[in-house]
Amino acid sequence: MDEALPTFRFHPDPVRSGSVARSDVLCEACGRTRGWAYAGPCHAETELDGRLCPWCIADGTAHARFDVTFHDVVLPADVDPGIADEIEQRTPGFATFQPIDWPACCGVPMGYVEPCGIAEVRARHAQLEGELMATIVHDLGRSGAAARRMLESLRRDDAPCVHVFACAACGARRGQIDAL
Repeated sequence: MDEALPTFRFHPDPVRSGSVARSDVLCEACGRTRGWAYAGPCHAETELDGRLCPWCIADGTAHARFDVTFHDVVLPADVDPGIADEIEQRTPGFATFQPIDWPACCGVPMGYVEPCGIAEVRARHAQLEGELMATIVHDLGRSGAAARRMLESLRRDDAPCVHVFACAACGARRGQIDAL
């Protein structure tokens, strides 16, 4: 019987997002094969991609042993240092093309949900489509047909994509466009 995956406050479903996947790999931190491995980015001197288990991320063993961090994001300036450490050192990361701003809501960073293309946005996060178009027009400087083309070009596993976050307190969703 499989051991239950650890819980991550700021990345509640790393299997859905693609950051944790079934694997028979031996974890470099604990030396165990646990049926799951971290599939996201690692920032460390040692090559660890695909060779850590989620449990060693959650309990801080991976960070303590290899000084690894898991994110290339910009956290809000007023984030409590303990929460920043939790996100950077003990929360599974996700692949990005550019560093992105991690949004906050209700006084804390939001939880990462998943990377999305326009199809996933329309199927699971329809309330974000208008916000994304506003971002494309106002922040990325595209308008008219060019803005519509960019919106329609969003892909889950390619650039540009959108990273979706959710507030654990109020349920609000936000999308961060990640483009080359």
